[in-house]
Amino acid sequence: MANLTTNYMGLSLKNPIIAASSGLTNRISDIVDLEANGVGAVVLKSLFEEEIISEVRDNMNRMQATGFIYPETMDYFDFDEMDDPIANYLKLISDAKKSVKIPVIASINCVTAEKWPEFAKRIENAGADAIELNVFVLPTDLERTAEQNEKVYFDAVSKVTSLVSIPVAIKISSYNTALGSFIMRLSETPVKSVVLFNRSYNPDFDIHNFEFTSTTVFSTPADLALPLRWVAIMANRVSADLAASTGIHDGYAVVKALLAGANAVQIASTLYRNGFGQVAKMLKCIEEWMGEKGYKNLDEFRGKMSQEKAYNPAAFERVQFMKFFKDRGQD
Repeated sequence: MANLTTNYMGLSLKNPIIAASSGLTNRISDIVDLEANGVGAVVLKSLFEEEIISEVRDNMNRMQATGFIYPETMDYFDFDEMDDPIANYLKLISDAKKSVKIPVIASINCVTAEKWPEFAKRIENAGADAIELNVFVLPTDLERTAEQNEKVYFDAVSKVTSLVSIPVAIKISSYNTALGSFIMRLSETPVKSVVLFNRSYNPDFDIHNFEFTSTTVFSTPADLALPLRWVAIMANRVSADLAASTGIHDGYAVVKALLAGANAVQIASTLYRNGFGQVAKMLKCIEEWMGEKGYKNLDEFRGKMSQEKAYNPAAFERVQFMKFFKDRGQD
């Protein structure tokens, strides 16, 4: 029997498949089912920065209205007593830890590093095994420089890691200049993992009613190409763990991510499309592939196809690119 255990952010996982933050990780019953179907860990549905700030502001306003407010108040303010959504999120963490044995990773979706980081300590106190910061700064503000956009990521990491002792991961988008250097610099911070990549909501147009609509939020297997490339490029070159996310729909995609050098993968779309039973199918596929190749554990092949271990990878990619279009021209 193949050994699928892996170490991710210092956490011991029974296998590298993590249920990504989504609507499927927002209820205890679903989290229990995900564990029963084999996932190695679960990332809870994200709590948004705006929700934290809004709830804090509302409670502060109520306190001010009664004349009960001092500068020291926030140091002792009990987030656990707040109304939705903060109290519910802390309860979700606590209940999940009581209900499953797999690691439970909390998630905060943020676009700044202001006002909310202190809440990370409450997440730790609620029992979360780790925190994932899902940061997405779309560089559409033409007045902001690349350095200013990147500063959001580093400030968030710095503030949160200074407040908690549990592992912190950062999930990023590919919308960053000098992406390889950016990932490298993130790995040199106290973060324990860089997740490549988060999935954004992209706009579409209704050409009949002239309205904005959304494209499908689900990924396709073709979307694996982008995280696969960058995991392969950065593997063995960064000090943090790497997790591949987006486009992982079957066991072979997991194998590819591991060959590229990932410590773990995150899945969501395939669970929506195929149900939680898809996890068992993916695990069986991985075990069968490992059996065919004679691998007994993941470390025996992890990173085998990373850029660091490939012979002249830049030249190889260019040759493959030229060959593809040459062959197409002969059709």
